[in-house]
Amino acid sequence: MTATHLVWDWNGTLLDDLHLVVSATNVAFESVGGRPVDADEHRARYRRPVAEFYAEMLERAIDDQEFGRLDRLFHDTYRLGLTSMTLAADAMTAIKSWPGSQSLLSMWFHSELVPAVETYGLAGVFTRVDGLRTEVGGHLKAAHLATHLDQLGIPGHQVVMIGDSLDDAAAADSVGAQAVLYTGGFTHPDKLRASGRPVADTLLEAVELAKSL
Repeated sequence: MTATHLVWDWNGTLLDDLHLVVSATNVAFESVGGRPVDADEHRARYRRPVAEFYAEMLERAIDDQEFGRLDRLFHDTYRLGLTSMTLAADAMTAIKSWPGSQSLLSMWFHSELVPAVETYGLAGVFTRVDGLRTEVGGHLKAAHLATHLDQLGIPGHQVVMIGDSLDDAAAADSVGAQAVLYTGGFTHPDKLRASGRPVADTLLEAVELAKSL
């Protein structure tokens, strides 16, 4: 059965914010004496839950309380640079090339995501926009995708997810959806290709792959 609905990821997919994420991560690491990470290493080692990524990079255990502090510092720093971020070069073209319905599911905070989407000229494009409704981020996406599709009333087998992480693929698996992974975000292309999923270097290519699934 051909998929009729496309779920987009936001950060690292439609929004080209890798370098801001890396710099905000380094501010968080520096606050606890950690070494800096560059974009290549971040893409090679980043994963969810983010607390596990932080623990690996800092080479020690991190409890929930410390992760909460680091997560808040990350997001406070991230917000300061957000106004200078742009959409991925072909985001608008890719969105317009999908023939079915589309929605947006992000692990960014819902109260900030909705006005941001409007700022980028995407008001009315998506049938639903969902972000995190918690105070601390960094969790797996699967449960959020299940809730998102339930609210839309769309079964997973009719859905393709386009995202930049293996967590996006795992979330798609968990609801019986397909996934196309995009190399322009937070995960190294080699890791994405090793997963055996369809992988695209541009968003337009990602939509063409999604149409073929």
